[in-house]
Amino acid sequence: MFTGLVADLGSVAAVDATTDGLRLRLRTALAGDVGEGDSVAVNGVCLTATAVDGDAFATDVMHETLDRSTLGAIAAGAQVNLELAVRAADRLGGHIMQGHVDGVGTVAAVREDGFARVVEVHAEDPALLRYVVHKGSIALDGVSLTVARIDEASFDVSLIPETLARTTLGGATAGTRLNLEVDVVAKYVEKLLAR
Repeated sequence: MFTGLVADLGSVAAVDATTDGLRLRLRTALAGDVGEGDSVAVNGVCLTATAVDGDAFATDVMHETLDRSTLGAIAAGAQVNLELAVRAADRLGGHIMQGHVDGVGTVAAVREDGFARVVEVHAEDPALLRYVVHKGSIALDGVSLTVARIDEASFDVSLIPETLARTTLGGATAGTRLNLEVDVVAKYVEKLLAR
């Protein structure tokens, strides 16, 4: 489980194709806290560390994940949002996230609003928006955010300077694709009500 508070901006040291998908090697100041078998959110995608070496760790990305997320387009040198799995004694500063990406959103527009930056995102699968509510939580590339506006095709989030400086979202422009994870509670409620 994760909370959407990015712990480090890591960098992609290598991307290698495998028969099962991709193997990523990620450099990060967090590597000393990562052990083989640990779950790490990489741009919001829960991945398992398969090897740790100095300031880097490796992880494998299977085809299902490549199909559902933006990781298939990642290249060496790219920055990534990283978060270690939450521990029972940690603060839940963002919202409950699983790292099970629901789909991809594309940035439609970016505008400045005082000290904040407003980002409009279109979900590639508009059906996901039924789980998104005004002032509710959503994760974009692993960052816990509050929904500022929503309609039938898109939603807005407002990014404060801290988020812009500490995450990859500071570089988001029109056309940027982002991993999207809706609030898991909404999915559970829908499932229970359908019974």
